[in-house]
Amino acid sequence: MNKAFVKESDADEDDDTGGLPPIPPGAKNYITPQGYQRIREELLQLIDVERPEVVRVVHWAASNGDRSENGDYIYGKRRLREIDRRIRFLTKRLDLAEVVDPSVHHGSDQVFFGATVTYQNVAGDAHTVRIVGIDELDPLHGKISWVSPVARALTKAREGDVVTLLTPAGEDELEIIRVEYPSPG
Repeated sequence: MNKAFVKESDADEDDDTGGLPPIPPGAKNYITPQGYQRIREELLQLIDVERPEVVRVVHWAASNGDRSENGDYIYGKRRLREIDRRIRFLTKRLDLAEVVDPSVHHGSDQVFFGATVTYQNVAGDAHTVRIVGIDELDPLHGKISWVSPVARALTKAREGDVVTLLTPAGEDELEIIRVEYPSPG
């Protein structure tokens, strides 16, 4: 089969976003120390373990002769491109990262980056979220980005304050019940 008919889209190779929202123009890439460490560990794992293993498999597969129908070679090269793309993405994100230690606010009742906030809406539904960097976003585990509408509404408010959240359905009032930060050290 002619390679022209099986070539993958170049658009995939240029997508270095990693599925995360982009950093707003002019904003910094804030990240907690734990988030920075997690990204750094993933990068080192890719560079030191996964990439060398895939290179070894591709080298072995290439030495077997005909590469056009060699699945190990074809899929190995594809995986190598994915790994290289992820390495570029993580390297860029770490270069732009500004590590912010939320423990400096320990004992404060005001909401800043890194706070774990428990709030209640008008319907009485309580939610607990932690305000983290874009690269640490995990809404299923209560980690929301500092650029999210909820985080923006909560930021700089204090325990007991009621803030207004603008939603597509209209305004929602949120009462801040508790603000917590990790202990220093």
